[in-house]
Amino acid sequence: MYECAVLSVYVDLALGLVVAFLLLSLLVSGLNEAFVRVLAIRSKFLWAYLRDTMDGADKKSGSWLPASAAGVFGVLPFLRDPRPAHSGDPAPAKAGEMPAARTSQSMMNLLYERVREIDHAKRGKTSIADIPPARFAMAIMELAAAGDRDMRAFLDGLRKIDSPLYGHLNGVWESAQGDLDRFRQGVESWFDGEMQRLSLLYKRYVKWVVAALGIVVTLLFSMDGLEYAKTLLRDNAYRASVTAVAGPEAYDQLQAKCQGGDPVPCVTEVLSEPALVKLMGQAVVSVSIPAEGDPSVHANFAAWWERIMTPSHWPGFLLTYVALLFGAPFWWDVFRRITGIKAKR
Repeated sequence: MYECAVLSVYVDLALGLVVAFLLLSLLVSGLNEAFVRVLAIRSKFLWAYLRDTMDGADKKSGSWLPASAAGVFGVLPFLRDPRPAHSGDPAPAKAGEMPAARTSQSMMNLLYERVREIDHAKRGKTSIADIPPARFAMAIMELAAAGDRDMRAFLDGLRKIDSPLYGHLNGVWESAQGDLDRFRQGVESWFDGEMQRLSLLYKRYVKWVVAALGIVVTLLFSMDGLEYAKTLLRDNAYRASVTAVAGPEAYDQLQAKCQGGDPVPCVTEVLSEPALVKLMGQAVVSVSIPAEGDPSVHANFAAWWERIMTPSHWPGFLLTYVALLFGAPFWWDVFRRITGIKAKR
């Protein structure tokens, strides 16, 4: 019996910590996703790659594709927009002619003409963040067929305008040995591999942003993981004592715990306020929901700042921050394993 009670305490502790880390991880993921969507980061990342691949780096500013997380979430969203202007027109029946030199017309814009049926406007720019490999391969075939030229002439044109795309397509064409169907499949496979590589690169940059957001969320909520665990154990012990007591002596014990006051309101308040709610009340701004009346918002800047500057809380902040780095999927999986919830197949 005693062992079951001890096991129940540890299960409650583990479940409480997992739920707290899961909720905060979801908040971090939500903030990151909101940032990405509002600033169209994924779309800009894709078109920066296409500009570098099809037209080459800008002579003045260098490569369009950022080389660091600061570039992805600093330069790319606010200073350089590589996306073409949105057009609601369908793709023209005949593909545009290849530019004779580096002009305002570019290979990337010609590609956009062939794929803009899947587009919708976002503040005057394209919102396309993913081009299916099969659609990209067909767009290349359509561009190659423009002007009644053959594939060799198209590749020679890419070489004349010094397009980096020439090296990739020329290799695929040589491997296809002049077979257009094999060439199309080869372009599709090559572009699919490039998109996978680009996705891995993007995820690597996103990890740095999630790490930064984890610090912000941890400090704004002043979430001390060690203190939270201690609060969970204390509440569990208190609930156990309330459940076990009976008779006048137990009433006197509860009265002593409630500092001489009426134990009924004291017990009610403790049992109705989870440890997570108590800890979230330490945030820089907290919301209280009274038993009667409307919810109210409180600014706790003075208490929050004192808590942040107290060294005894720093190990707990570090624990919470490290936990958030594991991400919401990890904590959801842990929660599912503890509760026995089975994943849908």
